[in-house]
Amino acid sequence: MDVVLTEESPFRFRVERRGAMRVPGIVYATADLLPQASGDRALEQVAAVATLPGIVRASCAMPDIHWGYGFPIGGVAATDTEAGGVVSPGGVGFDISCGVRLLAADTDRDVLAPRLPRLMDVLGDTVPRGMGRGGLWRLSGRREMDELLAGGARYAVERGHGTPRDLEFCEDRGVLEDADPSDVGERAAERGARQVGSLGSGNHFLEVQAVERVYDAPVAEAFGLRPGRVCVMIHTGSRGLGHQVCTDHVRVMDRVSAHYGIDLPDRQLACAPVDSPEGRAYLRAMAAAANYGRANRQLLTEAVRRAFDTTAGAEVELVYDISHNMAKLETHEVDGVPRRLCVHRKGATRALPAGHPDLPEEPAGAGQPVLVPGTMGTASYVLVGKEGNDAFHSACHGAGRVWSRHQALRRVRGEQLRGDLEATGIAIRPATWRGLAEETPQAYKDVDAVVDATAGAGLARPVARLVPLGVVKG
Repeated sequence: MDVVLTEESPFRFRVERRGAMRVPGIVYATADLLPQASGDRALEQVAAVATLPGIVRASCAMPDIHWGYGFPIGGVAATDTEAGGVVSPGGVGFDISCGVRLLAADTDRDVLAPRLPRLMDVLGDTVPRGMGRGGLWRLSGRREMDELLAGGARYAVERGHGTPRDLEFCEDRGVLEDADPSDVGERAAERGARQVGSLGSGNHFLEVQAVERVYDAPVAEAFGLRPGRVCVMIHTGSRGLGHQVCTDHVRVMDRVSAHYGIDLPDRQLACAPVDSPEGRAYLRAMAAAANYGRANRQLLTEAVRRAFDTTAGAEVELVYDISHNMAKLETHEVDGVPRRLCVHRKGATRALPAGHPDLPEEPAGAGQPVLVPGTMGTASYVLVGKEGNDAFHSACHGAGRVWSRHQALRRVRGEQLRGDLEATGIAIRPATWRGLAEETPQAYKDVDAVVDATAGAGLARPVARLVPLGVVKG
């Protein structure tokens, strides 16, 4: 599909309606961050998403946009459930509820420094990671799996893996109540049974960080962040279970799309009306997989707490946990009228403003933390949602790739990369040299530029910049 791009402002570009597009595309980025600048064809996916039945306002993309399955990564689209709006598993992705959890320790980087190598050794030895590896919690069978799929992080806390406070600082308080484990197939349950409490491979990680800079002191204080404070960022999702849930429901949607009279430019956009039996079944299964993802990050939180306690005598508390691969039923104003929408966010983070009713009580006064991981050698950010966000209260989720993994492997050796990073003071504990090379910092956009564009576009504003001290890579 040909794409005609118009610059509306330095941080906003419009993909003009053509052909079967029902709405325009809106890309929140600078000219340098546009995917076409690196030869990526993700703008064609923005246009293709704009053909979905029931889509409203625009097919949106965040500054970290790049090519994905069906939807671009960094894609946001909302469909009107009362006007034939559809739900598309490609608009969520295979790693359902992949997200980021930020923890803060009661110690500073200077105090931790002599203990950091030992801490990284413990984390490297005790955190399961990589393709198909086991997890910290081996479920006893399908009955216990169903309890976890229904209860999410809340179930993990009830079983002794965390504290009630953790749930107050987790999106949806750690559990989506509309999950139905019966919509999760046996193969998915089997794949997830031994992976609760583990990092995936690829870009998943556990990173020990320090707050380098604070941009908004009152909000940073509300989030428990101050210059020098040690933090831990965990990036992982629903592992093999979520992947299988997506696979199973894409197949169903592919079979039924034509039955509902849906004509798609790309089979990877397979979808069904939100209020159809297939649409409702997917949303229930997606919610169950999301609950698995939240429980997964909860178990890793406990591993971090044990490691800090034994190596540094420090305590760790949760700052926030948020997903960036989800579809949610939300109410937004469209053309001045409140409408019930199915908001797809794929590689995009919900960014609610201060006082929003969906926020837990304590962070509500400041707004929703938006957690933006960068790369091993650069920085990560904490942003906060703000009023006036016209992308359905959405923001970026990371730096965004510019090299494929094959390109990275051709250009970088894992052993050399580890040496280079450790020479700058960043301790690295990789699962494999290949996996480390694939995630070289050069493979990603400049996270500082991505955050600047996010702020410039009015999607969220910076609160703090965090720099890496040590990284456990999946």
